[in-house]
Order: sequence, then structure tokens, then C-alpha cells
Amino acid sequence: MGALRWLAGAVLLGALAACSPPLDWRTVRMEGAGLEALLPCKPDRAVRPVELGGRTVELSMAGCKADGATFAVSHMLLDGSAGAAEAGAVLAQWRTATLGRMGVSAADAAAAGSPFTLPGALPLPQSVRLQVQGVSPDDAAAVVAHAAWFARAEAAAAGAAPRLRLYHAVIYAPGPRTAAADTFFGGLALR
Repeated sequence: MGALRWLAGAVLLGALAACSPPLDWRTVRMEGAGLEALLPCKPDRAVRPVELGGRTVELSMAGCKADGATFAVSHMLLDGSAGAAEAGAVLAQWRTATLGRMGVSAADAAAAGSPFTLPGALPLPQSVRLQVQGVSPDDAAAVVAHAAWFARAEAAAAGAAPRLRLYHAVIYAPGPRTAAADTFFGGLALR
């Protein structure tokens, strides 16, 4: 009788595990960034200085791992002296640096991209969404990245120039995750 209960318990636990989705999507606010994102897990957050576009900026990140993939959203603020053309140039540098770490050439990245503009974002030609295959800079394993870069102008205090905020959203996985990518990018919303 005890073995039968144990077997019934194991079957019940297996059924419950099968019913739990591998991606538990939730809306996450990116504090101070005016952005909401759908992430499939509770994100860790970090801020660090980076060199990009000939300046040092604070890069804020939120990301997590779920179902064998890493999901992340990053953003940075350019000061009021930067115009839309400069924001586009910095987005292009950010894309080149990110993909370069994966061993993806600029030409391959350009061929893989399509326009990506959220409501409220600047309509920059450098705002793109793409899927590329490369290698992980951490362990040289094959990785597929679904990624997007975009920007928006933020209101500034009276008399000050508007500020520009740049964003990057990405999924790194061992293989394509098209359905997860569509959910992830479809859940990005500027507020």
C-alpha cells in the first residue's frame, strides 16, 4: 500500500510539473527608464559604467534566465547635447559591439535586421530587430540572439534640452526561440 501511495504521489508531482509553464511571463517596470517589459522570470538588476559613443554612460540592466535562455533589457541616458543623429550613431555602435562579442560581422547583422519602432520611440534607421547566430563570449558555445535596439526622447526640465534614452532588449539561447522572442518584444512598451 505504501508503494502505491508513493507512486500516486510521484505521478501527481509529475503532472503538476508538466502543467507549470517553463516561461512564467510577468510585466517588469524598468525604473527611471519609462519602459515596461515582459520577462519570463524575476530579473536581477545591475548598473555599471560603459564607454560608448566617445563617452562614459551608466548602463542599467535587468535580466534573468529561464528555460535555457537569458532574457535582458538594458538602457542608458544620453545628455541633452545629443541629437537624434547622435542617438542613432550610438545605437549602431552598441549593436556592433554586442554582435562583435558574438563573432557576428556588421554585414551579417545588417542583412539580418528589420525596422523596430515602438509607439513613442524615435523613428531611427538604427532601430532594428534581428536574429543572428554566433558564439557565446563566456564559453564559445553556439548561441542564437534575438535582439532589438531603439531610442526615445524624454522631456527635460524647463529650459533644458530633451534627453535621449537608448534601449537594448535581447534573448540569448542555444537555438532559435521565435515564439518567446515574439512575446518578449511584443511586451515592450514605452510609458
